[in-house]
Amino acid sequence: MRLKQRLGEDRILLAPGVYDSLTGLIAEQAGAEAVYLSGASIAYTRFGRPDIGLVAMSEVADTVAALRDRIALPIVVDADNGFGNALNVQRTVRVFERMGANALQLEDQTMPKRCGHLDGKSLVSTAEMAGKIKAACDARESADTLIIGRTDAIAVEGFDAALDRAEAYLEAGADMLFIEAPQSLDQIREIVRRFAGRVPLMANMVEGGKTPIVDADGLESYGFSFVIFPGGIVRAIAATARDYYANLLKNGSNEAFRDRMFDFAGLNDVIGTPEMLARGRAYDEGAA
Repeated sequence: MRLKQRLGEDRILLAPGVYDSLTGLIAEQAGAEAVYLSGASIAYTRFGRPDIGLVAMSEVADTVAALRDRIALPIVVDADNGFGNALNVQRTVRVFERMGANALQLEDQTMPKRCGHLDGKSLVSTAEMAGKIKAACDARESADTLIIGRTDAIAVEGFDAALDRAEAYLEAGADMLFIEAPQSLDQIREIVRRFAGRVPLMANMVEGGKTPIVDADGLESYGFSFVIFPGGIVRAIAATARDYYANLLKNGSNEAFRDRMFDFAGLNDVIGTPEMLARGRAYDEGAA
């Protein structure tokens, strides 16, 4: 599926958040049409740390490559603020595209950045961010690689300033706009009123965040083209892991937890162990 073509359809595209090849594979098996590689989720799971700019570009690139090796779905990648200035952005685009990314989301925060639903953010100038968007568009090898312009200005400069920044990023060449963390349904409607029909719009649903939760059908009815649920899988797994470890340490076995987990064969079925072993045997037989 070409991501650009899919975003041109009337149906909203829902991308579950993933953070590694296993979550990407399971999302694909569940029927997802695309996945969103969340930088926050990489920080949470790989380092046990918050989303405050601690993940390096190379660490995200490695994750993109591993994910692309395992799934065929379009991968939308959280590229933070491009990990530096316009020249850093261009290197990020080239590397992520080479690793298998189909779209890169770039935001207008300063370094170190932080989660869009945390307080205390600061921004680069509109002109600097517009230049970074242009640099990203110039660096991509394929016109099918999408550049998503994100602004975090609502919490820093106010809603009207966020709309003005989004306008500048659209003019700079952004293929999709992501106005992060609107604080009311009225703000959501105003984003759509201003930009729908001109460019695909992206929404971010974070349980407990600053934006009212609207399901995919509701966002589609408003006029959004794309919605991500970036960290839900980590929150679900973290809650399950806490219960799992508490049960194991209390009872000394997994027996009381068996109905909430795969057994050995079940997990091997999910990851395709029998098929891979059969493929290996076919090569061995061919070599003989």
